[in-house]
Amino acid sequence: MKQAALPSMPMPARVAARPASRSAALSPVGRMFIAVLLIVVFEGAIRKWVASSATLPLILLRDLLALAVIVHATWAGHLHRFAKVTVPLLIWSCCVIAWGLVQMVAGESSPIVFVIGMRFWLLYLWFGVAAAAAMNAADYRAAVRMAVMTLLILTPLAVLQHYSPPGATINRQLDGDENSVFVVIAGVVRTTGTFSFTSGYATYLIMIAPLVFGLMAATKRNKRQRLFSLAGFGAFLVCSMVSGSRAAVLSAGFMLAAYLGARFLFAKGRDKPAALGEVLVACMLTAVFVFFLSDAVQVTQQRFEQAAGGEDFFDRLLATFVGEPNVLRAGTWLGSGLGAGSNLAASLKSGADNFGLAESETGRILLEGGLLGFAFIALKVLVLAACFYHSVRLSARRHSPFPVLLWLTLVIALMTWQAIGQLTANALLGLLIGYFLLVFRYPSNDFFPMRSPSQ
Repeated sequence: MKQAALPSMPMPARVAARPASRSAALSPVGRMFIAVLLIVVFEGAIRKWVASSATLPLILLRDLLALAVIVHATWAGHLHRFAKVTVPLLIWSCCVIAWGLVQMVAGESSPIVFVIGMRFWLLYLWFGVAAAAAMNAADYRAAVRMAVMTLLILTPLAVLQHYSPPGATINRQLDGDENSVFVVIAGVVRTTGTFSFTSGYATYLIMIAPLVFGLMAATKRNKRQRLFSLAGFGAFLVCSMVSGSRAAVLSAGFMLAAYLGARFLFAKGRDKPAALGEVLVACMLTAVFVFFLSDAVQVTQQRFEQAAGGEDFFDRLLATFVGEPNVLRAGTWLGSGLGAGSNLAASLKSGADNFGLAESETGRILLEGGLLGFAFIALKVLVLAACFYHSVRLSARRHSPFPVLLWLTLVIALMTWQAIGQLTANALLGLLIGYFLLVFRYPSNDFFPMRSPSQ
């Protein structure tokens, strides 16, 4: 009988450890999502300081990565997780393709402009949805932390650019001179960070804002995690203050106020004192950074005063959200061609500029798409209304401000970013859509998971 006794075997423990290790590993889609993020952030630096000819290869690389994510998610059947999103998006994609073909037959577009239009109007929308459907929890956590890590890398560069003269190498491109550098006031540059232009840097700061505040509100288990979240918060404040961009400063102030209010509003009753403490700490840190960067704040204030003397603020705001006054008079029912107003299409035309059709996103949509442009704007409003309902409900259920902050950023992105015209804004919108949808798959807001003893 003793020989028949079975020895104890620790197999269940090892078997149980395998799924955990697999869930903690990055998936191929997660790696590609992070790769797209890194290329978007650092491609401008390569263009400015290494080789200007590397721009198109890098853009092609991230477009291929985005397409690979879409193909992988479709082939593996991940898109069914967001069927309520993918079905309407598929119908919309068919409408966009059909309208672009009609424009081409009518002589308003060309095959090259048509392909460019499909890229700007559809590719990164699908990329964001496909990535969110295919990424696992480890991918999501890594992508959020990596985004904040890029902000930490950009901070010393942004400060150095702000305090360097316009003619300094760090503020110029390889083929540029001092006269081509944008300045806030005489002698002070508009910071670009690793981006080629100031608009890309400002757009990046807006996209990164909810991720920084999400880490601030997340559960931290040790000093290293607390330090990382506080460093990200400080880096965001510094980069915004030295940006010299009115859009970046206004958006940063708006998002900070939204975070402070939502952090206290959505906290549990017993957690409201702790939430109030975090709000007070954030306010104190903000005051400290404003004090030590008072010269940058004064420069930005002078920029606002100069702009107020040359244009009406509310007219500027109205043009940003609704479009320029001449858009309706200049537009046609068919439009001038999807993609015709993009900087990529403009680069193919001699003498064209990046705002050949309109400077605002709304104006460019209406002029490119005609009637389809009006449908696109209406679709945006409907999508934002639905997202508002689901975001507020998730924030209330999880007692977290993160979903609402992502929704607010999505409002700014869809209504103001030059997403169908600028390459950087187009890719950043796709990344933001991915982050937004991922919060509904992984709503715990646990960006610092507890490590097992074996790890």
